[in-house]
Amino acid sequence: MRNSKFLGLSAATALAAVVTGVSAAPAAAASQNTRELVFRLVSKQTQLSYVDVGGPGPSQGDEFVSSSDLYRGSTKVGDQGGVCTLTRTAPNDEFDEQCVNSLSLPGGQLTAQGRIAVTNAGPGNIDLAITGGTRLYEKARGYIHVELLNETDAELTFHLIL
Repeated sequence: MRNSKFLGLSAATALAAVVTGVSAAPAAAASQNTRELVFRLVSKQTQLSYVDVGGPGPSQGDEFVSSSDLYRGSTKVGDQGGVCTLTRTAPNDEFDEQCVNSLSLPGGQLTAQGRIAVTNAGPGNIDLAITGGTRLYEKARGYIHVELLNETDAELTFHLIL
C-alpha cells in the first residue's frame, strides 16, 4: 500500500471524527423533557499528525492526531482535537479506526466517538455517537453524520438531543 494514499484517506477520516454543537433550530422533540437540534457545520482541518508505532506503513495501534476549526458560514464557532487509532488493517488499503474527540464550544464541551471503516475507495457511511458534554451539553446524546468534502474539509450534520 502506498503511504501517501493511506495518509490521505486517514486524514479525511480523522477529520470526519470532528463534532460540535451551537445554537440551532429545534426539530421534533423526542419527549417533553428533551429536544433535538438538527443543524450543519463545516469542519476545516488545521493540523494532522501520523504516529507510526509499528513497522513502516499502517499497522494496528498507529494513530492520527488531528485538530480542526468549526464554521457556520464564514464564522468560526469552535474547535476540536481528536485521536483515531487503527484497530484493524487488511489487504487492499482497508483499515478500521476508533476515533475519540473533545470539542470546545461557546456553551461547553462535547465528546464523540465511533468506528470508521475505510476501503481503497475511501470511508463509507460515517455516523459518530455523541457520548456526552459539559455545561449546556451535559445531557447531550445523539449522532453526527459526516460528509467529506475533500481531504481537509467535511460537512457535519448534527442530531443533538438535549
